[in-house]
Amino acid sequence: MSYVNYALHLLILFDIYLIVALSLNVIVGYVGLLTLAHAAFFGVGAYTYAVTALLLDWGFIPAALLAIVISVVFSMMLSIASWRFRGDFFVLISLAVQVMIFTVLKNWYDPSAPVGAWSNMTNGDSGLSAVPPPNIFGYLFDDKISIAILFSAFAVCAALVSRFLLESPWGRMLRALRDDELAARGLGKNVRAAKVWAVAIACGLAGFAGAMLSSYINFVNPTIADISEATLLLSMIVIGGVGNAFAGPFVGALLLILIPEGLRFIDMPITLAAEMRLMIYGVLLIAFMHWRPQGIAGSYRME
Repeated sequence: MSYVNYALHLLILFDIYLIVALSLNVIVGYVGLLTLAHAAFFGVGAYTYAVTALLLDWGFIPAALLAIVISVVFSMMLSIASWRFRGDFFVLISLAVQVMIFTVLKNWYDPSAPVGAWSNMTNGDSGLSAVPPPNIFGYLFDDKISIAILFSAFAVCAALVSRFLLESPWGRMLRALRDDELAARGLGKNVRAAKVWAVAIACGLAGFAGAMLSSYINFVNPTIADISEATLLLSMIVIGGVGNAFAGPFVGALLLILIPEGLRFIDMPITLAAEMRLMIYGVLLIAFMHWRPQGIAGSYRME
């Protein structure tokens, strides 16, 4: 791989995880809820795109829109089940949702049925391969330069929309809800509806990012939605910083990309490098929660 292709690869991954970080910042930084379910919605979006593009020959736009819709529908499991809860109870509910979705993706498999049959929709641990690259209005984005341009445009749009929403009166209401839910309810704000909308928008963005990832790597399997991926995503936003519309997610996404890529230059087995990545993020998460709860570029202190 040339240096240019390697740089484009990192840029593409950064664009994808920036959108994930922006979406997770809505729930963690503005509603003030720690969630372990975000990787599950990331996976739902990835599988939705893969299935519709492979089996129905859909283009990127309709497949990605369906990924957003399904992720939003699935988000109701999290928001409605937990709209009376905060803190530890919300974390446990989000963990239960993550485990349920991961279990479905992992076990929706029948070895006697062909891939794509109703009983073998996800192909189990083997996942779905040969996922088509983005195809928009007949133009195939099948090289790194075109994909990098397309995904960077998506990331910029997501950042602008996130900034607009979170700095609007709706975003200020979310911050009021985060800081004092009883006071926000006392002022006549519909707290439950605000939570549902915030979680739905965040999960929809995560589903779109999942569609981007599966279209780029042309493969998806259940590891995209497992608990280790959920922990990495949460670490990304906590370490990068929460409570602002862009800086924290930007730093978090950059760290998520650079730390594992830095391990490539160390002479160690691939399996050990993967475990090292988890350990590094775990140590950083503990350190930041202890000494700098607001993260590197954040403005809200996680309790």
